[in-house]
Amino acid sequence: MPLVAELKRRLFRWQSDGTAPLRLGQRRIFILPTRAGLLFAAALLAMLTGAINYNLALGHALVFLLAGLALVGMVHAFRNLHGLIITPGRCLPVFAGDLALFPFQLSSDRASPRLALELCAGDDQLSVTSAVGAHSLTDTTVPVITTRRGWLELPRTRLATTYPLGLFVAWSYLQPAMRCLVYPQPLPTPLPPLQAATRAGDQRGGNGQEDFSGFRERQPADSPRHVAWKASARDGGQRPLLVKQFAGGAQHELRLDWDLTPEAAAPETRIAILAGWVLTAEEEGACYGLRLPGHEIPPGSGDMHRHRCLEALALFPA
Repeated sequence: MPLVAELKRRLFRWQSDGTAPLRLGQRRIFILPTRAGLLFAAALLAMLTGAINYNLALGHALVFLLAGLALVGMVHAFRNLHGLIITPGRCLPVFAGDLALFPFQLSSDRASPRLALELCAGDDQLSVTSAVGAHSLTDTTVPVITTRRGWLELPRTRLATTYPLGLFVAWSYLQPAMRCLVYPQPLPTPLPPLQAATRAGDQRGGNGQEDFSGFRERQPADSPRHVAWKASARDGGQRPLLVKQFAGGAQHELRLDWDLTPEAAAPETRIAILAGWVLTAEEEGACYGLRLPGHEIPPGSGDMHRHRCLEALALFPA
C-alpha cells in the first residue's frame, strides 16, 4: 500500500543525503522475543505453576534465575546493535541474473565485539552474517538478486541479531541511497560480418605506416602481416608476439549498430545481442563503437569504453 510504504520510508529513512555514516541509536532499534523465546517463556510459566502448587523453593529460585538470564540476554541483544556505525559504499555494476553486492562498512568504538550480525535486503533476498571486533571495523556486502537491466535501488535492509541466547531478536531498518547499475544479460552471438559492419579505418586511405613508433603485444584482432617476427624471436621466443606500431596508421573500427540486429527480434533480445558483441569485441582487442537509435558512442577500446557501451545498453529505453 502506498501509505504504508511512505510511512516506512519516513520512519526508517537514512540521515542526511543517504550516503553518510549512520550510528544506530536507541530510537532506531526494535526488540521482540523469538519463537524460541516464546517457548522459553511458556516453559518458565509451567515451571512457576508447578513450583507454586508444590511449594518448591528451589523451583522458584530456578524460575527466577532463568528469567533473569533471559532479561540479561535481551539487554545484550540490544547492546549488540546500539552504537554500531554503518557506512554505505559504492556498488559495482553487474550483469542481469548475477548478484548485486551492496557494500557496507561496519565499525565499532566499543571495547567488546559485536557478534552474529545478520543483514538482509528485502523479503525474498539472501542474507549475510557478519561480526565486528572491539575497536575495529569490517567490510561486508549485502547480496540482491537482479532480474532486469537498468538501475537497481537497494531495498530496505534489515540488520538483526539474536545474540547471545537466541531468545530475543533486535533489529533496525536501513534505507541508504544506494543503487547498482545492472548491465543487460549478454547473448553470445558472432560479431556482424565484415561487409555489414562499418570499418572506418578502411576509408581513410593510404597505409599510414611511414613513421615507426614502437612495438606492442599482439591482440587477436591484429593481422598476422603486422607481426614483428624478428623482434618476437628474441630471447629464444619466450616473449609474446609483438606488433609494429606506426604513427598515423590506419586502424580498423568496428561499428556495432542497432540496425545490424534481427529486426524481428524483441527489443530486449536485440539489446542482449549488442551486449554480447561488446564483450566479444573487447575480448578480441578490437576498436569498436556503438550506435543506438538516438545515441552513438564513438569507437574506442578499454574498460572505460566497455563500461560506456554497456551502460548505454543498460539504460536504453526499449
